[in-house]
Amino acid sequence: MFALALTLGIPVMTQAQTAKSTEKPNVYQFKVSNIDGKTLDLAKYKGKVLLLVNVASECGYTGQYRPLQDLYKKHGKDGLAILAFPCNDFGAQEPGNEAAIKKFAQKQYGVEFDLFAKVRIDGKNAAPLFQFLTSKETNPKHAGPIRWNFEKFLIGRNGEILARFAADVEPDSADFQDAIRKALEAK
Repeated sequence: MFALALTLGIPVMTQAQTAKSTEKPNVYQFKVSNIDGKTLDLAKYKGKVLLLVNVASECGYTGQYRPLQDLYKKHGKDGLAILAFPCNDFGAQEPGNEAAIKKFAQKQYGVEFDLFAKVRIDGKNAAPLFQFLTSKETNPKHAGPIRWNFEKFLIGRNGEILARFAADVEPDSADFQDAIRKALEAK
């Protein structure tokens, strides 16, 4: 059958291609630029629990950098990766360039987790990763527009979007900590 299909010019998918086409889309399919301008394939985080956060240096929630860093120090060794994406879409609260953002986050909050290049999050020009995170097709449980800086998306080790937390949910709150703990315990 395989040989006949090839003879007739019918495209045949290999077993690997068939498996790949049936995989559920997830964050691992995206490539993004880190804060230093290098392209990074998010597939490097496979098997880790991810926390994706849109950040801003001049926001009322900027202080969340500190509990996010504490969370990273506590659980980074357990497989938690925090991915921070600076964004100037909400109240123009991230006006600096990447070098200024990196310097601020490291100097003011001791940030050691991964920082990425500034992205658009709001509207039709949103970065593809954030379109994926907010789309009803790809994230039916937690879809909808991001409303402000420091919204947080929790991604399980398998790439599934587990939860979404609004900006006013503090990273050191009991519900948030519980969600992180459960995600890290899942293998």
